[in-house]
Amino acid sequence: MTGAGISTDSGIRDFRGPNGLWTLDPAAEKLFTIQNYLADPGIRRRSWLARRENPAWGAEPNAGHLALVELERRGSLRAVITQNIDRLHQRAGSSPDRVIEVHGNMVDAVCWDCGARSLTEDALARLDAGDADPACLVCGGILKTATIMFGQSLDGEVLRAAAAASQDCDVFVAVGTTLQVHPVAGLCQVAVRSGAELVIVNRDPTPYDDLASRVIRESISEALPVLVDELTA
Repeated sequence: MTGAGISTDSGIRDFRGPNGLWTLDPAAEKLFTIQNYLADPGIRRRSWLARRENPAWGAEPNAGHLALVELERRGSLRAVITQNIDRLHQRAGSSPDRVIEVHGNMVDAVCWDCGARSLTEDALARLDAGDADPACLVCGGILKTATIMFGQSLDGEVLRAAAAASQDCDVFVAVGTTLQVHPVAGLCQVAVRSGAELVIVNRDPTPYDDLASRVIRESISEALPVLVDELTA
C-alpha cells in the first residue's frame, strides 16, 4: 500500500509532512472537502487552478515506483493499493489491473450530478480558455476530478478489492503513508489478522508501527529496491 511519500522523490509534495501541502497551508485542505467544493464556486475555481498547477502532470516515476514494477515482474506482487491520485504507478509500468486506486485519480473527471466521465485535461483546457469553473458538458452539473475528497464516500467495490488483496498476501508493505486516514489505514490490521507480515517504510512514526515486524525509516527510493530483493531472494 502506497501513500504520498512514495511520490515525493518525483517532486510531488506530501500532505502532512514537515513541508507538506497542508502543513504549510492549512487552508488548502478546504479545496479537498466535498461539501466546500459543491457549495462554493470560489472554492471550485481555486481547486481547478490548484489542479492545473499540480506538479504531478510533469512528474516522472522514481526508483520506488520502479521497484514495485520489478516486484510484479518477479511474480511476487498481489496488488498495489494506492492512496495516490497521480497515476505514477501505471506510468512506471505496473499493470493497471493490479493497481487499486482507493482515492481515485486526477486524470479523469466526473460530473457530480449525472456521473458522466471525461478527461481532466479537457476541463483544464477550458479553464485556460477562460472558463473558471468548467461544468459538465452533458448536463451542466458540477464537474470535479475523479478523486475522493474529504467527506466523500469511498467506492465500495474498490474498497472491497483492497480488503481482499490485504487478506490474500504473505507480506503487506505500507510505503510512504502516515496511516492516519481510515478505513484505508486499517488494511494493515486486516492483513496482520489474516496472517501477513507487516512492513512499514515511512520517514515518520505511524499508529501501526507496533503491529509491524519491521519498520524502515530510510529513503523510500533507496529502501524499496533493497526490500524487493530481500522479499524475492
